[in-house]
Amino acid sequence: MSGRFDVVVEVDRPAKEVFAYLADGRNDPQFSPRVLRIERIPETPTAVGTVFRSTVKDAGMKTAREFRITELEEPVRIRWTEVSKNSVAVREGGYDVEALPDGRTRVRLHNVLEGHGVGRLLVGLALAAARKDAPAFGARIKAAAETAIAPG
Repeated sequence: MSGRFDVVVEVDRPAKEVFAYLADGRNDPQFSPRVLRIERIPETPTAVGTVFRSTVKDAGMKTAREFRITELEEPVRIRWTEVSKNSVAVREGGYDVEALPDGRTRVRLHNVLEGHGVGRLLVGLALAAARKDAPAFGARIKAAAETAIAPG
């Protein structure tokens, strides 16, 4: 079983800067409290093939995660896939970044979750939790980006 969750948020910062902020996955702990640690491999600017290796805490359990950037079209599109083997994993995820009037930016985030092994039984619960948290997650992205990126 697999399923998708989405969130759309508007950030009061320019699209090019929001894109750069989101493309650097090392910023994820600023808006995702489940991310305990994250590193970029190689330690060069994010490009197709870059891997972000993290430790996350879900439902009280720590797991190792690795995501590979599969598409990077500056300043509008970022795509990734999870390459780690977890019971519930992100088959495909991404950000779509759209410039709006007055220097604002619309960000659309999506993740397609799929279950492996026992994860086939858990993916529905994980999707329900992600969908329930989506509005708050979007608000955290907005707040973190607006804090990290100086006003124009």
